[in-house]
Amino acid sequence: MKNNSLTKKLIKRYMLTVIGFIALVFIIFIIGAAVCSLKIWYPDDPDYIILKSIKTHKWLIGGFLCFITWFIVTISFLVKWTRYINEILNASKKLTTQAEQPIVLSEDLKSIQDELNAVRENAVHNSMLAKEAEQRKNDLIVYLAHDLKTPLTSVIGYLTLLEDEPDIPQKTRKKYTSIALNKAERLEDLINEFFDITRFNLTNIELNIEKVNLSRMLEQICSEFLPILSEHKLSWNLDIAPDINLMCDPDKLSRVFDNLIRNAVNYSYPDTEITCVLTKQDKDIHILFKNHGKTISPEKLSRVFEQFFRLDSSRASSTGGAGLGLAIAKEIVELHGGQINAASENESISFEVVFRNDL
Repeated sequence: MKNNSLTKKLIKRYMLTVIGFIALVFIIFIIGAAVCSLKIWYPDDPDYIILKSIKTHKWLIGGFLCFITWFIVTISFLVKWTRYINEILNASKKLTTQAEQPIVLSEDLKSIQDELNAVRENAVHNSMLAKEAEQRKNDLIVYLAHDLKTPLTSVIGYLTLLEDEPDIPQKTRKKYTSIALNKAERLEDLINEFFDITRFNLTNIELNIEKVNLSRMLEQICSEFLPILSEHKLSWNLDIAPDINLMCDPDKLSRVFDNLIRNAVNYSYPDTEITCVLTKQDKDIHILFKNHGKTISPEKLSRVFEQFFRLDSSRASSTGGAGLGLAIAKEIVELHGGQINAASENESISFEVVFRNDL
C-alpha cells in the first residue's frame, strides 16, 4: 500500500510539473504577444519580419514549445525515478550483505526505507533466534551424547560382572540386574530424545483426525501415571467431566498430555497434588494441569514453549529432557486449532489447553 501511495505521489507531482511548465510557456507567449502589440512595427523592421513569421506559425511553435517542455520534464523525472530505483536496489543488496546497518534512502522514499528497515530488523532477529536455537540444539546433542556413556558403561559393567562371576549370590545378582535394567531404560530415554530432536527438525506433524472420548482418554492417561506419581510422592486431584468428545488425533494428543504431566511431575514439590481438570464451557473445551512447585519467573515463562529450552539446565540427567516436550505439545495443540498457555505464581505452575469443539 505504501509503495502504491509513493507511485501515485510521484505521478501526481510529474503531471502537475508538466502542466505547470506548459502553462508557464503559454503565459510567457501571451505576455510577449501583448507587449509586442503595444509597439508600432514597420514592414522593413527585421524584428517585425520575425514576429510576423511567429504569428503566422504560432500554433506550430506553441506545440513545439509544449513538446520541448514535456520532454525536458519527463527526462528529469525519469532520471529521478531511475535514481530512486537504484537506491532501492542498493538498499536491497545491503539487506543480505550488511544486514546490521540501517537503510537510509531519499526523503521521498521514506516509506520504503521504513519497510526495508522493518524487514532488516526482522531478518536480524530471526537470524539470532535461529543461531540460538541451533546452538542450544548442538549443546544438547553434545550433552546427550556424553550422557549416553554413563548408563551404557553401567549396563556393560554389571552385565560383565554377571557373566564373569556365575556364582554371585541370588540377592546380589538381582540387585545388579535391577541396576542394569534401570540404566538401560535411561539409555532408551536418551535415544528417544535424539529421535525427538531429529523428528522435530526434519518432519512436519500430520494429524489423523477421529472422534475421541476425551474424558476417558484423560482418565486412562492419568491412571497410567500413578506408579510414577507414587515414586515421586505425588498424588492426583482429578476433576474430569464425563463424556466430553473431541475431533482430534488421539495419538498426538496423548503425547501432549503425556508431556504436560511429565513436566508437572519433574517440577513438583514432594507430597503435593497434581490437578487435572476437564470442563466444557459453551463450545470450548478446557484442560488444566496444575502442580505445586517453584514459581517460574516471567522471563522463563515466556520461553517455556521454545525449542530446546529447559527451565533448569543443571537438572540431573535422570530427569532432564531435550527441551522439546512443551514445544512439540504447543505445535500439536495449534495444529488442532487450539491454544496452550502457561502461568506460574505463588509456587504453583499451570498449563491450560483450550480447544474449540462443535460436537
